[in-house]
This record gives sequence, structure tokens and C-alpha cells, in this order.
Amino acid sequence: MSEAEILAGGDPAVLLLCDHASNAVPAGIDLGIDPALLDLHIAIDIGAAAVTRALAARLDAPAILATVSRLVIDLHREPDHVGLIPATSDGHPIPGNVGVERGARIARFHAPYHRCVRNQVRRQRPALILSIHSFTPQLEDGGTPRPWEVGILYNRDTRAARPAVDWFRAEGLATGDNEPYSGRLLNATLNRHAEAQGIPSIAIEIRNDLIRDAAGVERWVGHLHDLTLFLRNTLAQKGVPAT
Repeated sequence: MSEAEILAGGDPAVLLLCDHASNAVPAGIDLGIDPALLDLHIAIDIGAAAVTRALAARLDAPAILATVSRLVIDLHREPDHVGLIPATSDGHPIPGNVGVERGARIARFHAPYHRCVRNQVRRQRPALILSIHSFTPQLEDGGTPRPWEVGILYNRDTRAARPAVDWFRAEGLATGDNEPYSGRLLNATLNRHAEAQGIPSIAIEIRNDLIRDAAGVERWVGHLHDLTLFLRNTLAQKGVPAT
């Protein structure tokens, strides 16, 4: 299994990432769960891969998509994060992850994925990185309903985040500003490959019931295409180079 699915693109200005694109469990790993759980949000960001692929095609932009389930290892966590290899997720026990050798999983999946992203960023030097995710409307384990249609997550760098929140809200979409959770707490991939490199970025969280079918994916690809063009223009006006 390759560490990532890499989509080539002719326009180097934007790089798309999708850390939770897959629900695949590689050979040699037994999570000890009902296979039906692999279709839930705990295993994959539902709809995010379809949005990423279609948006990459529409923008002619490079994209990197993960090829392993977040239940095997969460590529959007730091190597020392408690949730890197979850023993439970949204109330579901993952017995095959109890007592697992973290170093082996990191070496097999996490480190190669992040090397792939690092190398792409070095080659491409994009002006903007967009990380595509989706979130469930309500957690099973005592969660409250999440009213947002989309959330923009970010840490310290707000160059892309503030315009993106304003743009979505101007479109009449219920938009979370560091909601449904904060990028100041969970922003591992962008912290490492965007903010630490001085590249403007945002994580875009779309509510997964809105992108479960082809019509929903098409609608949101349209939103994200227009947002991306807007952000590129906005950043250019602020003096961020196009590539």
C-alpha cells in the first residue's frame, strides 16, 4: 500500500490535502471491530475524498490523499498525541489498538505520509494549502447537534482563515469559526507543513450529511472552487506570491 494517493496538477499555487480520505485497513492489522464501523465517521471523513478529487480536477491543482483509515493511525495527529492510535472512538472500542507498538505504526504509515507531504510542499511551494475534512452532525457519545454547515479551522496564521469565514458567511452558509473544534488544538498537518513553512492555510470541515452523495459533492466543490479563487486574489493583494 502506498503511503498516499498523489494527484498531479498543472497549477502550483494551491495544494490540497485530505488526511482522512480512506477507511482502508492494511494487511497484517486486525482492529477487532465490526467491519460496519469502517463506514462511519470514526474511520473516514465521509465525502472528503470525493470533494478533494473533484476540486483538484476543477482547479487543476495537486492533491495528496491518505490511504489508511484514521482507526489504524490518525495522520492528522502529532506522533505523541494520545489519540494517534485510538483505543476508543466516539464510544466504540477498538480492541486491536490496545497495547499496539506505536513506533511500528508510525514508521509504516505516519512518517511516510508526512514525508510525502513535506516533499510535495518543498517541490511545489504553494501559495495556499487547503486541508479538506468532514464532520459528523452529532457525536454518538453524548454529543450535541452541530449546527454548522462548514467550519474553518486554523491556528495562529489567520491570513486565509479570516477571509474564508467571511466569504462563507456572505454566501449565507452557517459557518463555524474554529468550530466544531478548534484548530488551535487540532491542526497537526497544517502546523507542520503550512504554518511552520510560512504558507497560508486552512482546514475546511464540511458537515458530512451535505456531501454523502454526488449532488452534495458537486455543490460543495463549486463553493470551494469559488472560495479558492477568492482566497488567491485576497492573498495576492496582501503581497503573498502566487507560487
